[in-house]
Amino acid sequence: MNQRSDTLASTEATLPFLSLSGIGKTYPGVIALDNFSIDVSPGEVIGLVGENGAGKSTLMKILGGVVKPDRGAIRLDGAEHGAFTVESSIASGIAFVHQELNLFENLDVAANIFLGREPLRGGVLKLVDRDRLRTMVAPLLKRVGANFSPDTPVASLSLAQQQMVEIAKALSINARLVILDEPTSSLPLAETEKLLTVISSLKAEGISVIFISHRLHEVERVADRVIVLRDGTLAGTLPKDSIDHDRMVKLMIGRALSARDEEPARPPGDVALKVSAIRTAAYPTRPVDLDIRYGEILGLAGLVGSGRTELARVLFGIDRSYGDGATILNGRKVKLTSAREAVANGIFLIPEDRKLAGILLDMPISQNISLPNLPTYAPHFMVSSELENAAAETQRRQLGIKAPSISTRTGTLSGGNQQKVVLAKWLSMRPKVLIFDEPTRGIDIGAKNEIYSLMRKLADAGVAILMISSDMEEVIGVSDRIAVMHEGQIAGILDKDQFSQENVLLLAVGKTLH
Repeated sequence: MNQRSDTLASTEATLPFLSLSGIGKTYPGVIALDNFSIDVSPGEVIGLVGENGAGKSTLMKILGGVVKPDRGAIRLDGAEHGAFTVESSIASGIAFVHQELNLFENLDVAANIFLGREPLRGGVLKLVDRDRLRTMVAPLLKRVGANFSPDTPVASLSLAQQQMVEIAKALSINARLVILDEPTSSLPLAETEKLLTVISSLKAEGISVIFISHRLHEVERVADRVIVLRDGTLAGTLPKDSIDHDRMVKLMIGRALSARDEEPARPPGDVALKVSAIRTAAYPTRPVDLDIRYGEILGLAGLVGSGRTELARVLFGIDRSYGDGATILNGRKVKLTSAREAVANGIFLIPEDRKLAGILLDMPISQNISLPNLPTYAPHFMVSSELENAAAETQRRQLGIKAPSISTRTGTLSGGNQQKVVLAKWLSMRPKVLIFDEPTRGIDIGAKNEIYSLMRKLADAGVAILMISSDMEEVIGVSDRIAVMHEGQIAGILDKDQFSQENVLLLAVGKTLH
């Protein structure tokens, strides 16, 4: 009898507690989801993959109660719901960690995690009990491997650390299902490993996870099964023993991709940009020495806080260099005290957060491309729409920007096409050095390969490229050499025959190579 009871309990524990069947959602002219079904069992990690526009966001909005499906049924613990509301989704234990951060930078970590749910004291005064709040938050931060305290102001945290706060916030609602939307897109290797460990601990506790990521090697590592969306429909499901990169890609885009790591057309040329004893605001006592050659892609790896983005800001003239360091461009010493001076010297930056610092979302493609170099399009002190449109059309065609027209509002484009617009505005100005800071963050696999191909073509045309990336697979697969930063300095440079995750990580943590 006891054995039978245990068997029944075990069976019940693995039965789906959440089921979506026949879900459909249509917007004017677009079928976002069509007859989609999914079951979620306790302690199951489901990888959800698909290109941008495949229907993943619509599915998440339905699960979060933001959007109501036009048809289909949702069942929670056997009870049928026509649709979730935001409140009923939260009450059901569904928690989200969104790719776009949703934090208040003027508050500290603890206040963000329990915003609107703070423990109170003082009776009718309803004062926030700060001591109890800190006590509640500390174990959540420990679970996500955070190295900061509940009292830390969110404004002082890096992008990766803010992502950890979002994950802790999701864990704080006693979730039964945690949906992670591109959670590692801004995380380098060490922090990514911590997150994957968190996913394993959630699974062990019986908490389900839907893991959405364009980093397919991570999906392969953590998922019990993979569900693939394409054009709003279920393209296929892969069980644990069938999950691999090529199968996922083929289901996502309907074809196999060509090899990503294209070989350079020719050996690198002379040194394009050389920095000597440059010191950044993050590490003013630690000099940086580095050179980038014409015709090469130099990958820049390192842990969060190692100083990579700070170095890029100095090279682009946003921040000043401390001390007596020198920047030498094409054999000539230059002083880069502003972004304007960097641009005038042919040094351009594609920033990590393209929406914040790379493009103007409400402006059309054509104006985003012309904006950095308006005098070129204004021969008589008035911007010529004809010249502006001609240049934009050329870039749209050459870069393969997918949009109805160059007058399309840039904010409506996919992440990959937005990145191409950022690139287009600089390419029209004939760059000598291009700095890519996290070039494929939040971009789907098909668009990633297009960006990689564009980078290789630029390098083959003689442009010097510095690629800052937290994606180890990307750094190893795309770079010609890899420079690794540790606490504000270059810890070492790897040539092709030295490329490995182990070597990059050893240098990133300040160790020497074996």
